[in-house]
Amino acid sequence: MGLFSTFFVGAKANAQAQMAAPEIRLAQAVSPDDVPPPRRRPPARLRVTPYYTPDGVYPRYNPGPDAVRECNVAYVQEHRPSGTVITPHMSCYWRRG
Repeated sequence: MGLFSTFFVGAKANAQAQMAAPEIRLAQAVSPDDVPPPRRRPPARLRVTPYYTPDGVYPRYNPGPDAVRECNVAYVQEHRPSGTVITPHMSCYWRRG
């Protein structure tokens, strides 16, 4: 059989499958006992947003009305791929005034 005759045999079988008798489907009523209970959703999570704007101070607390912020500044060497550089580093803490 050649390619053309194989195509015709496949097309004929496809046409016969489409001409088959349609199925008859009936809708049936479902009793209330057969209905599954509705699915429960987990409770929604609340989104928490800070009431202040972050300013880089950690830890964030109120040290009191007479507190003083002490800062130490030093230049340190950092070794980078482009070479060694000197950069300022600052560390701060709160002290009672």
